[in-house]
Amino acid sequence: MEGGAERDGRFCLVGAGPGGMCAARWLAALGVPFDGFERQRDFGGIWDIDVPGTPMYETCHFISSRDLSGFPGDPMPADYPDYPRHDLVLRYLRGHAERHELRPRFRFGTEVRSARPEAGGWSVELDPGGRRRYAGLIVAVGNEWRPSLPDIPGSFSGERMHSSAYRSPDQLRGRRVLVVGGGNSGCDIAVDAATHAARAAISLRRGYHFVPKHILGRPADVFASTGPPLPGWLERPLLQALLRLLTGDLTRLGLPAPDHRIFETHPILNGAILDRLAHGDLVVRPDVERFEERRVVFRDGRADEYDLVILATGYRRGVPFFAPGVLRDDDVSELFLNVFHDRFPELVVIGHFTTDAGAYPLLDRQAELVARVLATRRAGSAADGVLERARRGPRPDFTRGVRYKPVPRMVNYVSSRPYRRYLERLIAELR
Repeated sequence: MEGGAERDGRFCLVGAGPGGMCAARWLAALGVPFDGFERQRDFGGIWDIDVPGTPMYETCHFISSRDLSGFPGDPMPADYPDYPRHDLVLRYLRGHAERHELRPRFRFGTEVRSARPEAGGWSVELDPGGRRRYAGLIVAVGNEWRPSLPDIPGSFSGERMHSSAYRSPDQLRGRRVLVVGGGNSGCDIAVDAATHAARAAISLRRGYHFVPKHILGRPADVFASTGPPLPGWLERPLLQALLRLLTGDLTRLGLPAPDHRIFETHPILNGAILDRLAHGDLVVRPDVERFEERRVVFRDGRADEYDLVILATGYRRGVPFFAPGVLRDDDVSELFLNVFHDRFPELVVIGHFTTDAGAYPLLDRQAELVARVLATRRAGSAADGVLERARRGPRPDFTRGVRYKPVPRMVNYVSSRPYRRYLERLIAELR
């Protein structure tokens, strides 16, 4: 494969994490030719704690349950716990790749440095490998590789890091630790700090809804999926009432009251943090106003001294190797179904979503849809117009009537039930 060579109508698939694995499996099954590239040395994406830049940490577990998180037709092992730890998730992913003989489909240790549209195709620069031309580009690089860092005034003389640099409670022992940010990772790290640090606090910009990982002895998502499907206008108040019954008024623990109804931002699936707050091992502080050497000054005027500040402030979502103007960070407005680019018909993005359920089943549906669209285009099938007819209609609504808060973490959010139904309807038309 010479540098700069035309790849005979082949597609370039970027990424061998969960989304890239689904894409490779479906492309191969439907006879769509492609070359797969992964900059790391093996499958797994962020779930390999040893790769540079991963947001993984020793105490990280899945926040969706084992029974609802596996790929269709390949469930997670029954002897896995309800919420598998990161190393078990990685073992499952690599086992899935071996069971479907995906390894020969990828060149590992090869990074895509740049990709730009060029005369009906894509020019892709590889390292190593030089420049090649492809008929199209399938991107499955994940959302959690580039930290988003807040601009906090002042200077902090202790240690400051993004949560992506956190690996182990050993980094916390004997130190005064502040975690900034209330996402699921931030809450996990705050629990670690409550257990291992000399003093621990979490800074929250707003209040959140906290969902325990088990409800009536079952994983929360299993519990939610076993009843009859309810319309969003009824489901949300019932769930909020149930949470109030299970957890009570969380402001008594120092947490701010939520400034939104449930699902208007992604809820926090973590009961351990409530336990640590109830025992006094963790305290809540408001948003950070500024740094003053070792002191952190909060919005309410209070100031405390810390040795370590961990910024669990999320990630920039997008594709870093695109030429300017192709796809803006934290923006899916040009991606039909969060997948198909409006201006570049041979560009698709897999996994550019956040959802309220297990991601892997949705990744599989995205990948099958992409592969079937590309296969029908190549074959000149009568089904080729399915996607274009859907695209010409009104943009489908996957919010279930929820008005999401205008915050970065909700930019690419989809409610799993209507999203999956819509993808499956298009797939059925293409079969």
